[in-house]
Amino acid sequence: MRRNLVMWQGDMPGEVQSAFTNMERNYNPWGVGWASRSDWMKERGVREQMNLLAEDGRPFEYLLFAGCAVAFDDRYKRAGEALVRLLDHAGISFGYLGTEEWCCGDSARRLGNEYLYQTLARHNIETFDKYEVKKIICICPHGYNCIKNEYPQMDGNYEVYHSTEILAQLIAEGRLKPSRMEQDSLGYHDSCFLGRHNGIYDDPRRVLQATGAAIKEIDKSRRFGFCCGAGGGRMWMEEDSIDGHKRINESRTDQLLQTAPQTIAVNCPFCLTMISDGVKGAGQDEQVKVLDVCEILWNTLDESSGASPA
Repeated sequence: MRRNLVMWQGDMPGEVQSAFTNMERNYNPWGVGWASRSDWMKERGVREQMNLLAEDGRPFEYLLFAGCAVAFDDRYKRAGEALVRLLDHAGISFGYLGTEEWCCGDSARRLGNEYLYQTLARHNIETFDKYEVKKIICICPHGYNCIKNEYPQMDGNYEVYHSTEILAQLIAEGRLKPSRMEQDSLGYHDSCFLGRHNGIYDDPRRVLQATGAAIKEIDKSRRFGFCCGAGGGRMWMEEDSIDGHKRINESRTDQLLQTAPQTIAVNCPFCLTMISDGVKGAGQDEQVKVLDVCEILWNTLDESSGASPA
């Protein structure tokens, strides 16, 4: 239905048209100039930990598909930094495409612009193949789902992992050793694409449990999880709630606040934005932190092993 509206009738909200234009011109929904896509590495002080393939060209086992949010969302750059430092600390060999990485295309496809999606996906697949990529790590569940389950439709076949899968494995192998144990009561939000769409519920929880955090589960979790409100391309659109009802992100935040957590953990950049806004709207932003799983793990890493948590 959305493809018909967008591609045949040209009938779409203005915000959606803006997102499409941004992806067409700068290969990201934010519309920030494509040439600055890798600037976050220097901004967050992790250039030395990164194997920028176009410049360094060192051998690598995994490709880090950082995604648009890590590159252009100031808040989520901190999660990208944490993941890079964790992978480097564990001795993982990984490369990064920098400006050669384009948006995965998830938002374009969900919003109905199949042509734009295929343009973005084709570029990424050709770039992956150019560098003989076999394994990919994604921090964003939207990119993870897209590359893992939808790129094969265009002959893009790779081993794709979400960051929490890799981190849980590294903890199990003893290559990452959290020791500054968090005693916070912690709420955890299952993102749609990592949880219900791909069935990954335990790995993020294993990572959080390894830090000593006490996870306070709520009824609407795991396969009964509740969307943050940004899925299906809604991240790029305003939401007008009906009288007597709240916005989706506010309803989800209320559910997560029921157990009075000190921290809410997420695994997705869109969820981080929506839940953070919900916590602020509830007047709890001074009492409740909203952090990505990668940030929580990095902040509890064993300092004696040479790490210096951010």
